[in-house]
Amino acid sequence: MRYPVLLHKDPQSAYGVSVPDLPGCFSAGSTLDEALNQATEAILCHLEGLLLDGEPIPALLTLEEHQSKPDHAGGMWAFVDVDLSKLSGKSKRINITLPERVLYLMDQYANEHGETRSGLIAQAAIEYIAMRTDAE
Repeated sequence: MRYPVLLHKDPQSAYGVSVPDLPGCFSAGSTLDEALNQATEAILCHLEGLLLDGEPIPALLTLEEHQSKPDHAGGMWAFVDVDLSKLSGKSKRINITLPERVLYLMDQYANEHGETRSGLIAQAAIEYIAMRTDAE
């Protein structure tokens, strides 16, 4: 999953990283690469904490939605890839039935984005549940 992150850098400081989709999730690094790597770890730790606390994982906003917010001005945007399978624990094989067109679209998207079919289904389910939970 690709998380948008906002980087800030002052002349005499390290890179600061915030994750707008995960309030309270911050990181830093002395180089841009280090900051982005640390952001990935911070996101995983933050998500693990949410799961342990029984909290829903917030749905991701689009980059455009984030950029339109005044408190996000002045930073540099980047994306970090986060392997959510590290959080999900042991996988269990299931059998599902889907329309051919849906399966085709899923496979096409997964191939274009370096995902697996199972990973895409799992992430879609997590996002759907988070979206529905936020709406309640």
